Amino acid sequence: MDRLLAWQAPMSLFIRLGMWMLLFYLSFALMLLPFVQNQPGRAFSEAGSALFTLGYAPPDELGNTLLVYSAAFTGLVVIALQIGYLPTLYAAFNRRESEVTLLVSRAGSPAWGPELLIRTRFGLSTVDSTAELGALYGTWERWAAEVAESHGTYLTLCTLRSPLPDSNWLIALLSVMDSAALQLSLSPGTAPTLRARLLLRMGFSCLNQIAYALSIPVVEDVDPDAETELTFAEFNEAVDMLRSVGYPVEHSAEQAWPHFRGWRLNYEPVAYRLAYVIDAPPALWSGTRRLVTAQIPPKRPANRVASEAQPEDPQLDIRGPE
Repeated sequence: MDRLLAWQAPMSLFIRLGMWMLLFYLSFALMLLPFVQNQPGRAFSEAGSALFTLGYAPPDELGNTLLVYSAAFTGLVVIALQIGYLPTLYAAFNRRESEVTLLVSRAGSPAWGPELLIRTRFGLSTVDSTAELGALYGTWERWAAEVAESHGTYLTLCTLRSPLPDSNWLIALLSVMDSAALQLSLSPGTAPTLRARLLLRMGFSCLNQIAYALSIPVVEDVDPDAETELTFAEFNEAVDMLRSVGYPVEHSAEQAWPHFRGWRLNYEPVAYRLAYVIDAPPALWSGTRRLVTAQIPPKRPANRVASEAQPEDPQLDIRGPE
């Protein structure tokens, strides 16, 4: 399925260019019709000759000469703009995918918020993981600002898919926001509070801006007492996983749930609608899709027996929790 969807954005660009040229071709042919004694064949011939800069059907009157020159100018401008549009798209896509790809080792593929916290805790058990996550949140705050600007302007980027089939820009952002919300609700004493809050605020703005551009309804004033589609049972299961790897949980799942739900209400509805519209990979905690498919947990390498001795210079372990 992902292989088919990968063609969606590139083909939309080619189809858009083809439709523009076809509409201009028909328009100029109809405008030329009165100047060529109502001969449709000649009108379409002169319009095509000018619009595609072939030059095989020169005009012979003042009226159609002006129209022919206008058609030639239009054809050159449309194709030149489309060619100039492609490097801009590629540059924005490349900047977006750099951070999404880097997140694979931290949050799995497809990315998941609890997995990000679990892998960070497991891989940096003797290092200050709070500082590591704070730096990550700062990076993704700026990433969200760039994506809001680029994807809100060039909507084709929203459907351009990542090279990895289970990787996706929206799922990656959702996972980082979930990890920040989990930290703030479960471990407020050790969470990088300012960085996490700034990330969440920028994440809200990013998703809302893109949703507005795609004409997706957005609820600005969220009811803090509403329920999320994510259930407490799913949240509690993630909390148990965090406890199992020794993550510093300060509050119980029951105590943390109202705070986590309050954060998630701000971005869950719009994130789920965007994931539905762009057919994002069905990751955990990411809502439903057009096709009914089971949610995909992050892929993890096979567990290996950990050495009893800790390495002197521990690095981020990408093996996943054991």
